Amino acid sequence: MIFVDSGAWIALSNQTDQHHKDALAVYNDLKKEKARLLTTDYVIDETTTWLRYRVSHPVAIKFLDHIERTEGADVLTVVTVDKTLFQEAKRLFRQYDSANLSFTDCTCFAVCQAHKLSEAFAFDQHFMMEGITLFR
Repeated sequence: MIFVDSGAWIALSNQTDQHHKDALAVYNDLKKEKARLLTTDYVIDETTTWLRYRVSHPVAIKFLDHIERTEGADVLTVVTVDKTLFQEAKRLFRQYDSANLSFTDCTCFAVCQAHKLSEAFAFDQHFMMEGITLFR
């Protein structure tokens, strides 16, 4: 199973993103491999909001529709950040005082730990701080 971060979803959804072509190639490879994907409600929130304000409302809706289809096809699991994951994210956020991490980044790390995920489809190098390799 591979974690999918906001940066990957944004790059897939936004044709003007600097990583768009790379994201499409990686996503197509993941589909060929029939890889199982995992993301979080926080990542979906962050991605939808980013697309809404920086691209357009229709693109944000198209992203949400894609998430629903992918989840419905049993390819994507969406994890809800519960109290336990939230507490671990707070611990991680406090731990990385010198790193430029968002709280959502820390929830991603907590979810990867909880699900024993070692790979992420992301363009954010911060994942490597937690020993998570970037799937390319």
